Amino acid sequence: MSGILDLLNSDLGKTIINGVSGSTGNDSSKTSSVLTMALPVLMKAMERNASTPQGAQGLMGALNSKHDGSILDNLGGLFGGGVDEDVKVDGAKILGHVLGGRQQGVQKVIGQKAGIDAGSVGDILKVAAPILMGVLGKQARQSNVSSENQLTGLIGGMLGGSQTKNEQSFLEQILDADGDGSVIDDVAGMVLGGSKKKGGLGGLLGGLFGK
Repeated sequence: MSGILDLLNSDLGKTIINGVSGSTGNDSSKTSSVLTMALPVLMKAMERNASTPQGAQGLMGALNSKHDGSILDNLGGLFGGGVDEDVKVDGAKILGHVLGGRQQGVQKVIGQKAGIDAGSVGDILKVAAPILMGVLGKQARQSNVSSENQLTGLIGGMLGGSQTKNEQSFLEQILDADGDGSVIDDVAGMVLGGSKKKGGLGGLLGGLFGK
């Protein structure tokens, strides 16, 4: 199974990056940076959510209905006349559900790494989130995923399936940059220049992964 970062390097990924870039008015290289960092983070958060029966049931329901992958069949239409407001509203709901109260902190961290403001990161993710759900839905259909256990396996496979060795994923760096098992310290160090603060952005993003 190909990983989520392999998707971004594919022709489909380039279409998504250029489309999201154009629809949000952001530079395509910065949009690419944001998506490279954010999509694995969103998927990791979904994987955590799907590890509970209620979370898995909700995600399975979404992938079997609205987010079945059909959005990928007409990306030209999606981006052609400007992204429909309904898509952005849907994206905002997905982000709120997946990230909860940590959304602002995640956007701020990624914005600082990508060199754009957190609001622009939010705009990019609102458009990208329904597409990511579509990618998951399509993969779930192709893999005949019918149980909650298979769902977490699918997400884990897409997270671990990346062949992009020369560009270590942001997620891996976040998860344990210094090998001590502390996400919070690592993120605080990355964002605050080596400072080991327990609160602030590091605490927000650390909470995302349940550490």
